[in-house]
Amino acid sequence: MIIREAKTNDIKQIQIVRNSVTENTLSNPNLVTDEDCEEFITERGKGWVCEIDSQIVGFAIADLKENNIWALFLDPKFEKKGIGQQLHKTMLDWYFTQTKDTVWLGTAFNTRAELFYRKAGWKEAGTHGTKEIKFEMTYNDWVGLNR
Repeated sequence: MIIREAKTNDIKQIQIVRNSVTENTLSNPNLVTDEDCEEFITERGKGWVCEIDSQIVGFAIADLKENNIWALFLDPKFEKKGIGQQLHKTMLDWYFTQTKDTVWLGTAFNTRAELFYRKAGWKEAGTHGTKEIKFEMTYNDWVGLNR
């Protein structure tokens, strides 16, 4: 298993993973385009992938412009192996070397993702739209969790 920085030639496999999930599915897969992915990993922030046997099985993308976690997804066949935790740690370690600004994310209610973020130390901060919980992580909370 390799965690590495995402490159533009990873986008096709990233999209396959994004569209393989059973929770937080897109109502229309065309809502997140290849161009969106490229912008987020090259201009707005950075992304990472987890590769097993030359196949991308998970990815994470942080957005510095909006201080947001834009994506953290795993192929369902690779869940419960610690991959999400490694991607999460890699992404937040990087994020907080770039800025001390609080980072936020939105995720659907009553999902495994909601439980994942609560367990990882994210604090609920209201709602994002009508269908998502908004979570936040401060620099100090992140540093405290990783002592």
